[in-house]
Parts: sequence; C-alpha cells; structure tokens
Amino acid sequence: MLRRFLPAIALVACVTVVAQPPRRKPAPTFPWSDPTLSPDNRADLVVKELTLDEKIQLVHGIGWGPLREGDPVPADNNGGAGEVEGIPRLGIPSLQEADSAVGVRMAAQQSRYATLLPSVLSAAASWDPEAAHLYGDVIGRELRAQGYNQSIGGGTNLARDPRNGRLFEYPGEDPVLAGTTVGHVIMGVQSNNIMGDIKHFALNDQETGRTVVDVHMTRKAMHESDLLAFEIGIRIGQPSSVMCSYNKIDGDWACENKYLLTDVLKGQWHYPGFVVSDWEATHTTTKAALAGLDMEQPGIHHFAEDLKTAVQKGEVPQARLDDMVRRLLRSMFAAGVIDHPPTPRTVVDPFRGRDDAQHIAEESIVLLKNADNTLPLDGARKQNIVLIGAHADVGLMSGGGSAQVDAPGGDPTHPGQPTEWGQAVYFNSAPLRYIREHAPNSNVTFNPGTDIKSAAEAAKQADIAIVFADQYMSEGGDAPTLALPDNQDALIAAVSKANSKTVVVLVTGNPVAMPWIDSVSGVLEAWYPGIGGAQALANLLFGTVNPSAKLPITFARTDADLPHDRIFGLTYKTTNGGLPEHWVDEAKNETFPADYTEGVRFGYKWFQSENKTPLFPFGFGLSYTSYTYSNLAFNKGTNTASFTVTNTGSCRGTEISQAYIQLPAAASEHFHRLAGFTRTALNPGESKTVTIPLEPLALKSWNEPQASWEQLPGTYTLSVGPSSADLPLHTSVVR
Repeated sequence: MLRRFLPAIALVACVTVVAQPPRRKPAPTFPWSDPTLSPDNRADLVVKELTLDEKIQLVHGIGWGPLREGDPVPADNNGGAGEVEGIPRLGIPSLQEADSAVGVRMAAQQSRYATLLPSVLSAAASWDPEAAHLYGDVIGRELRAQGYNQSIGGGTNLARDPRNGRLFEYPGEDPVLAGTTVGHVIMGVQSNNIMGDIKHFALNDQETGRTVVDVHMTRKAMHESDLLAFEIGIRIGQPSSVMCSYNKIDGDWACENKYLLTDVLKGQWHYPGFVVSDWEATHTTTKAALAGLDMEQPGIHHFAEDLKTAVQKGEVPQARLDDMVRRLLRSMFAAGVIDHPPTPRTVVDPFRGRDDAQHIAEESIVLLKNADNTLPLDGARKQNIVLIGAHADVGLMSGGGSAQVDAPGGDPTHPGQPTEWGQAVYFNSAPLRYIREHAPNSNVTFNPGTDIKSAAEAAKQADIAIVFADQYMSEGGDAPTLALPDNQDALIAAVSKANSKTVVVLVTGNPVAMPWIDSVSGVLEAWYPGIGGAQALANLLFGTVNPSAKLPITFARTDADLPHDRIFGLTYKTTNGGLPEHWVDEAKNETFPADYTEGVRFGYKWFQSENKTPLFPFGFGLSYTSYTYSNLAFNKGTNTASFTVTNTGSCRGTEISQAYIQLPAAASEHFHRLAGFTRTALNPGESKTVTIPLEPLALKSWNEPQASWEQLPGTYTLSVGPSSADLPLHTSVVR
C-alpha cells in the first residue's frame, strides 16, 4: 500500500520546491519616473504636483524621533539620526539619514553591524584619493544595506586649532589636501546610490561653546582657507547636501548667513543641492529661509507651521519654498535614491569592511621616528617584547560623539556593559594578538601601564618595549592642551629610561606634544586606526608593510607655539568654558568672539611665517627606504609640475611627493601653499618621472572688493619634495 502513495508524495514535494512567490504589485509610473530626463527636469515635474502641505513636509525633519525618548517615530523610520517623511502618492521615499563620519552609527541598536574605519584625519594621512574613495564606498554600501539613503558625514572643517574635539572627523589643516580627501570620500559614498553630505559649513573649528561662538575673520582669509576646502570638496564630490554649522560668523548664525549660503555657495559656486541645518542649528524661519537654508533638522520648530504661515503671508515667497523642495528632489534623483532605493536587511560583509579598513590604516599610520633603524622588528628573532598601556592586550580606542560606531560584541575593556555618550569605546582589535602572530619565537607580554614603576620594571627586562598611549576625543569638548592625558607622558619617560629600545604607538584623535621624543627609539602615529588597526600596526612594526603615510597636520612642540595658547572660551575648569555645549538659550543671547586674526596663517603656514620649528612638519613621514628628487619642470601651459623620484633604499616603498607654490611678492605672504601631491610606488633603485596637476585656486589670491579669485602678476616659485619643510627642488615662472 505504501508504494501506491510514493509517486503522489514525490509530485507534491516537487511542486512545493518550484512554487513562485507572489508577484509584487508593480510600482506606479509617473512622468518623472523617466531616468533619461535630467534630475532638474524630474524635480520640476514633481514640484508642480505637490500641495503646500506636502512641500512643507519635505523641508523639515520629524523631530528627534528615535534619538529622544517620547518623540513620535513614523512607521517607516530606520532608526537613524534623522528622517524627512516622503510623499508616497508621488513615489517620493522618505529621507533616512545616518551619522556616518567614520562608519554607520547606531547599527547595534537594531542588531546590525557597521565597519569602524580609521579616523578621517587618518585617511587624510594617506594622501591617497583612491583610499578616500574606498573609505566612502565602505560607508555607502553599508548605509545602503541598512536601509539608509543619506549619509550625514563629510566633515571638512580645517584643523585651525589642533585641540579641536572633532578633529579626528576632519581631514587636516590644508584646504587642498582636505578638499581633495573629502571630495573623494563623497564620491565613494554616492557611488552606491546614497546621498552624500559635506559639513559643517563653515568655520566650525572648535567645540567649546560651539553654538554661541561668533567667528571673526576677513572674507579673503575665509576663501583662502576654510571655504577653499569646501569649494574643492564640493567641486570633486558634488554632494547632495551641505550641512551648515552651529556657530555664528560676524554676528549671523551659519544657518542663516546669506553671504555664506546664497552669495557664496549657491551664487559663486553654483551649488545645485540643498542646505540642511545641523541638528538644532536653525534659529529663525523667515531670515533662515531667505538666507538660503533649505531644510531644518531634526524637527519642526521653524520650517513647519511657522514656514507655512510665512509663505501664506508672503514673508517667504512661494518661489523660495519651491526652490527649497526642488533642491532636495533634484539631489534625490541625481544620487539615484528614487531609481535605485536602498536594500534594507541586506547582510553587511564584516570581513570585506575590515579588510578595507585595514588597507586604509596601513596607508595612514605615520612613522615619525626610527632611530638606529629600530624598526622594522625581526619577527624570526627570539626576544622579549613587552607591550605597555592603553589596553593594547584587548583593543584600540575609537573617537566619540555622533561619529561613534558601535563596537561589535561590545567594548572589550568593559565586557557585557553598555556604553554611554562621552565614554571612550575600544574595539576588539588587539595589538597583543597580532604582534604575537608576527613574532612566534618571541615572548610577548603585556603590562597595563597603570603603575609606572611596574611598567618600567617590565620594560627593563625586555629587549623591546612598545608603549601604547591614547587620547579620547569627542564631539562636545576640546582638549585643554596638547599634552597626553592621564600621566602618560610620565609613563613613556619612565619606560624609555628603563629601556633604550622603546617604541611609542600613539592612538590619538589629535596631534600631541612629545616631551619624551629624544629618549625613545621610535614613534608611530596610529590615529584612531579602526577595526583593522591592530593588524595594520603589526604589519608596519614588522615590515610586512612599508610605512608611506605623511602628516596632514603640523605637530607643535608646545601650546605656546600655536597662534592661540588655548581654545577661545576655554577655561581650565571645564573643556567647554562653562558655556552651553549644545542647547542655546536664545533669550540670553550668550556669545563670545573667536578672533582668527592669523587668517590663513595656521598650521604649517604659521610656523613658516613665524620662523618657528615644529615638532614634526606638515607632510612629514618616514619610510623603511629612502628617496631622492631631481629634474623639476614647471609647465605653465598645463599647470603641472614634473620631476623624477628615485628609490635609493633597499626595499619597495611608496613616496608621497608634494608641490608647493610661493605667490608673487604682491601677495605679501611669507609662506608657501600646497598646490598638489601624488603617491608613487617604486622598487629599490627604480626611478619614475612624476607629473602633478596643480590646483588652480592654490595659485590665485582672493580679491575681496571684487569678490572673486585673481591671478597676481609676478614670479611664482614652485617647490617640490617629501614634506612642507623639506623641498629640495625649486623653479620659478613669471605670469
């Protein structure tokens, strides 16, 4: 009897396997669904169909939503930093925004994974546009997989002060390097049909009193420094949005500063995207809208009912509201978020992300000192190696604030415990593990470094002592000094006194002073190196990877060498000067000035013009091989510098060559400007002819009365070499 039923059972099983899922209802088509139309035409078609209420809905966020308990959260909310509700009847999706400066924030709250990349300052140290593009690609593809359609990263503020708490989110002190780096990060993000962003526009160069500080600077200085970085970044990256900053500029909040948003951004630069406020950085309705702000975030204080009323009364023209909406829609069409919506619940590949993060870290960790060729270490040798400090047995530190990526598995220094805003978070990338893998014949031990006497004794018994020193930096506060925190300078001094073969690995968000520099054998600036940081560090320490990175920021010896001995508004009682860090009491109108009288003269330009010698100059970085330069030519027609680079050492390496311009005497500048750079891989003994395209705006001066760039007549001096302070090649051209 059983045999009689077998064919029927087999048939049922077969039918079950090949059954097709129910077909989805096809998405409705609209006139603007045609991808052959330009983003501008498509946006215009949508705007014509929107009601007034729908237009208002598109120019503000939902409120704090998941970021603040009790706030309403729409059913489609993706759990990110912000949302703008879409218009389903017209096929316009909601804007789902995520903090993503160094990776996607808040992923763990919904059991997601996000790759922690090296800090942006670290990525700038690679001087590699391809690595910057990869950086953005990691963020973009993981945003897409997690259901977001906009990144709100893209930090471009210059390192006007090296103690800035968010400096690790920013790409250094030079506008050409910074703008190029961030522009390519944005390109990488948007290559995934994710909307990119650039921020904080502009002059948001400190965290102390960031919502009340009033920045004073000449417009010439603005355009030749901070604004130039944004101009280059926007030109290269073409971001969907520009985020205006918290601070004031000459009395006007940045998010209602007409000169900044309309005259410069949308006028001189012809920027077609939309301007979004930083969270709670909108202070008015009519003034902000007329000045050029297009979207209020995160909520509904000024650009909801108040804006609707202002439009109905004619205080804000209907054409201006239409322009605000059109700019958003244009960006959505241009980025492809409507034609190619994100794919939520796609599994993020953590191994691919880690490998990419490790590659970027290997290009970004800077070798600052290597006395007597202490490095690379010999992995085959039998020796005693001790690692000291900074939890190097279990992980590496990351930066905080809205850039904080969740550590997979939790913080290994506080297992099983939740982390809170303002708490340093370590990632499970343990130097001890990977150094042991590289030195299988050695005895590799760890000392926590919390007891200086114990650490010095451990160093005394070792052949090599590697001290890990770290510095926690975060949004919301600045460092009071350049000194390492927590008595780590004393630890390094004691260890180096006990062992002449001491190597220091700095895991920091910012440049730091090094009073112990003459007593140590080696120094590596690792920045915040990300989830693959320990692997990258081990590869560099043992020579599997030859260091190539160079500093994107000057390291001063002391605070006294800087243009200002401390951050504006900072007191020694608090890192925020006793002022509101985020929430502004409008009635009190609290404010204080930041007078940047140095103008463009900060970083390497300050040290050159003041004839001061820094601890380490901008553009500096060592290698395990050596290079020479020759045969410089300045082609005025193509605006390029050509020269020969030769690897004169014994191992393969990559040299970062830098080209600087000294403007004619009429500019009255006592410094040179970075105008271009490139990376060149060379085998031992190999020579290559290198050509660097020079940034046109680096060769020009801002004419403030005419509000435009001008080419000054006279002699331009081109200098080329391995750093801003080491330029062996020079030539001149008269224009």
